[in-house]
Amino acid sequence: MLALLRLVVFGFIVLTVIYVGISLYSRSVRRRKLLEDWRDTGRPGDKDTYIETGMAQYEHSLRRRLIWLVYIVPITVIALIIYTMNFM
Repeated sequence: MLALLRLVVFGFIVLTVIYVGISLYSRSVRRRKLLEDWRDTGRPGDKDTYIETGMAQYEHSLRRRLIWLVYIVPITVIALIIYTMNFM
């Protein structure tokens, strides 16, 4: 039981570090693409407002939600492995 608790705690910590890293990287890539788009198209108006509007749209995008798979996939795989090894 102690081994399972250790697996859950350390696994959660590792998955959280991976999630934060991927999330920060994805946000920086999106921000860079918005900046390049603003420069390339010669958009009138404030650059910061354009980027903040784009980042607000990113917060509700599918890509942002798919990052949660960092938690879902490993937990599901580990649960399936534990189940099959113990009950089949």
